[in-house]
Parts: sequence; C-alpha cells; structure tokens
Amino acid sequence: MSKLKLNITMSLDGYVAGPNPTLEHPLGEGGERLHQWAVATRSFREMHGMGEGGTTGEDDAMVAAMFDGIGATIMGRRMFSGTGGPWGDDPWRGWWGDNPPFHMPVFVLTHHAREPLALEGGTTFHFVTDGIHSALEQARRAAGDKDIHLAGGADVVQQYLAAGLVDTMLLHVAPLLLGDGTRLFENTNAKQSGYECVRAIASPAVTHYTYRKSAAAQ
Repeated sequence: MSKLKLNITMSLDGYVAGPNPTLEHPLGEGGERLHQWAVATRSFREMHGMGEGGTTGEDDAMVAAMFDGIGATIMGRRMFSGTGGPWGDDPWRGWWGDNPPFHMPVFVLTHHAREPLALEGGTTFHFVTDGIHSALEQARRAAGDKDIHLAGGADVVQQYLAAGLVDTMLLHVAPLLLGDGTRLFENTNAKQSGYECVRAIASPAVTHYTYRKSAAAQ
C-alpha cells in the first residue's frame, strides 16, 4: 500500500507559520523566512519558472527529490487559497498560477464543494468535502503504486497525525525563532512520539530530519 509522507518546514521553536496571517502574507509575520532555504535552491527556481541560478548541494537535492515516487498530494483549503468560506462566482485558482509545481492530482480538504480544477502540467485539484479518510482513499486510488505527499497546512497535518495515518515525516527545521504563530505539533494526541529519527542532514540554512513510525506504533 502507498505511504502517506509529510514534508514540511518548521522553525526551531516549532512553528510552521508566523502570527497574524493575511491574504497578503499567508504564512503570517515572518513566516516566509521559513522557506528561504528552499527558495534559494536551483531546483526550486526551476520548478517555479524563476529562471536560472540558485544554490546546489544538500538543500537543492532535498527540493529536487520532493516529488520522487509521489503520485498524489493532499493539502488543506487554506494552503490552497488562504481563506475559507464559499468559493464564490470567480473562485480562486491557487497560489501557483496556471502551471503549479505538483504535476499530479492534488486533493484539497474543504467544507465547500467545487468541481475539479485542471491546470497545465498535469495538475488537477480535487476538492474533498467528506474528511481526511476520504481524501486519503481518493489520493491512494490516484497514486496507484506511488506514495502520497502530505503538504499542509498545520490543521490538516494534525488531523492525519492524530488519526495515526502518517507513515513518514520529513521535517525541515530552519534555525529561526518565530516566538508565535501556528505550531505543528498541537492537537495530535501526542502521536508524534511514536516516530523515530532515521536520518539527519544539516546545512547552514536548515536541518532535514526524516522520521518513520516506530514498530511499536504500527
């Protein structure tokens, strides 16, 4: 069976977004600094059509391998659009433009129904209104023999962790102290304690930790 793999960046004090998020600053005050390590890499620039340049090395390799062996992605409504509520007459098409970097089916958890949104490069957003288990089942059917990328945001990650459905976690810990914002490990029934670190790679900009569910937590 395909595995559900969390891939997310957090601050050293445990936040995945800063305080006071807005449409203009969806990651909150200071939250964009969390992802500077990725934005600086060559692979990120290529994936997002930003032209040539960028850093190479371990951080670049992490970004380049982000979707290796992945056949579908799951995310929350706020990661897709930054807001909640009904979609309206001219619904938001996502932060990523006409050619998002996923190139695979993406399942968006929401309370408001919407027809699938097919964009360039093979990305189709499917809007799931009947919960995390349904989204995971649909993603597994779409992924086939590949794995599933759990992208965020924090609320969706917490729901999957609390339900014991996350198989591996790749946590990119940036050496920032945000002090406030949205914590990753809240409302999880302490399920993160059932994972063990199997790999750690450090660069000056970020440390990459890979966790797998321990045998006792299976």
